[in-house]
Amino acid sequence: MRPNGLISIQRLMGNEAKNISLIVGPSIRSTEKKMSKKLKDKIALITGGTEGIGLATAKLFAKEGAYVFITGRRQKELDEAVKALGSNVYGVQGDVAKLDDLDRLYETVSNVKGRLDIVFANAGVGEFVPFGAVTEEHFDKLFNINVRGTLFTVQKALPLLKDGGSIILNGSVASVKGTAAFGVYAASKAAIRSLVRTWTTDLKDRRIRSNVVSPGPINTPLASRQSPDVIARIVSTIPMGRMGEPDEVAKAVLFLASDDSSFVTGIELFVDGGRAQI
Repeated sequence: MRPNGLISIQRLMGNEAKNISLIVGPSIRSTEKKMSKKLKDKIALITGGTEGIGLATAKLFAKEGAYVFITGRRQKELDEAVKALGSNVYGVQGDVAKLDDLDRLYETVSNVKGRLDIVFANAGVGEFVPFGAVTEEHFDKLFNINVRGTLFTVQKALPLLKDGGSIILNGSVASVKGTAAFGVYAASKAAIRSLVRTWTTDLKDRRIRSNVVSPGPINTPLASRQSPDVIARIVSTIPMGRMGEPDEVAKAVLFLASDDSSFVTGIELFVDGGRAQI
């Protein structure tokens, strides 16, 4: 192939040889470019990586060249996710609300790879409970997993997280929308947004970027367990007229994890079909 992008070939036409120059199309010239990976040689951690947004993000990260650690509370589901992801993945069973489990997680990461470049603190839980029926158990469960678990997931990752790394937290459109019977969950996700603002300044000297991705209603296993009436009511609040897919959120997380967002920190990126915007 010539440097100017032309290929010279010789075609025999009777006894006459003619040189014919062909312009090489983008599909040939850019093969090497297409093979480039946005997360090549990166080490990523995704908590709650056994289904939904976490699993979709793990698949995309691996496809883009990252080695991915995923966590999950249930060993069976974790094993199935690791099998589905194939190579360049390591599953660690654990609960982000248990600090001993987090310590064991990072000991494993340290022994296997020795560092992290990306942390996607995705693990979380949501429940609908009317305000008048909120119990101490309900409050503690959501805040222990969604806020306490997220904070210590990131804090305990810091010794392994390289300078210039990326932290992404999974927030929610619920934090800015007054959804009935969803108050405790919404408050926990509002706390997530607040943490990122603080970490943006706390970690600036290490050039570690912290951002939030806030999905709207997404077609995950959790959503599929709702009744058709509930789903229809949710969809009616979305300007785009449908629920989102986990892959659509994963693409936004990839943007925040990669160098494509090298000048982006402290933001909340809504992936919500417009629900929080009008």
